Amino acid sequence: MSFLQQLFGGVQTADLRNLIKEGAFLVDVRSPGEFAMGSVPGAVNIPLDAVTAQSARFRDKQHIIVFCRSGNRSGQAKMILEQLGFKNVVNGGTWENVNQYLS
Repeated sequence: MSFLQQLFGGVQTADLRNLIKEGAFLVDVRSPGEFAMGSVPGAVNIPLDAVTAQSARFRDKQHIIVFCRSGNRSGQAKMILEQLGFKNVVNGGTWENVNQYLS
């Protein structure tokens, strides 16, 4: 993995596809309004500003993929979760990016 991928949480296409197939916990960190306009099937909405307060929802998840509109908020969510001790967090980037691997 390159330095930039490590810094921004980028992941190879095959890796993202495999994590989704393995049942990763899919978390859309956009606002409830954005989430309501469309998201990834099976994803839960935990807005970025609620990630810390709802950290219990991430416990015991083998893989966690966070995503948003542009990849910025999901990058922040990844950092927050890692600061809380989670080591299995992937920034999936945009919700459209994650959505393409569900088929």
